[in-house]
Amino acid sequence: MNRLQLRALLEEVRSGSLTPEAAQDRLLQFLRQAPFEDLGFARVDHHRNTRQGFPEVVFGQGKTPAQIAAIAQRIADAGQSLLVTRSDQSAYDAILAILPGARFHELARSITWDAGNVPRGRGTIAIAAAGTADLPVAEEAAVTAELMGNTIERIYDVGVAGLHRLLAEHSRLTSARVIIVAAGMEGALPSVVAGLVDVPVVAVPTSIGYGASFGGLTALLAMLNSCAIGVSVVNIDNGFGAAAIASAINHLD
Repeated sequence: MNRLQLRALLEEVRSGSLTPEAAQDRLLQFLRQAPFEDLGFARVDHHRNTRQGFPEVVFGQGKTPAQIAAIAQRIADAGQSLLVTRSDQSAYDAILAILPGARFHELARSITWDAGNVPRGRGTIAIAAAGTADLPVAEEAAVTAELMGNTIERIYDVGVAGLHRLLAEHSRLTSARVIIVAAGMEGALPSVVAGLVDVPVVAVPTSIGYGASFGGLTALLAMLNSCAIGVSVVNIDNGFGAAAIASAINHLD
């Protein structure tokens, strides 16, 4: 049971369409469910959704397709949406055999299955990518944020080497409730964006660049040292983490 389902249950009691006794039975049924399910190789956290507003997310890298599929089935069987990050076609094939409605987002390297019960965010999350090479990270953020119940605006290839491209999207940037910015190389784009808007900016350094970019470390340090206010920074290539933060902000009342 997630927050949306709990609220709907309480609304039914308030409207009189559900008796308090029936509501109690539903709650007890949920509470009797074990908080986690031990599969031997993984412990699936079924109460993550209740505590944090979104089900446990599966990090696919390092797991076998069979392990990913087994975890995915337990999450779906509990009526929860599924997100697998850092995944591939073989894992998708294993999941598709048990969840025909699952989708594989190749560029984002993510697998999703939407249970249709995630609360909607209040506004729009804009996702800006400096260059085309940053799109795998930006798309991981976009796929994650969409599954978490948010409306997304993609604003791609607007790096600082051609600042006019970014300025042409000024109205879309200022209409967003929170902005995710993915950039490699020197990592300047989040500072520029943050200087143009009055909403939170979540910066994602990517591992794109030549030798002295040090696999994204240069962009990470640049973003951490931003002189613009309202910039928070996640780990290198962590589009998922950026989307989780942005979604939490977008769901605030």
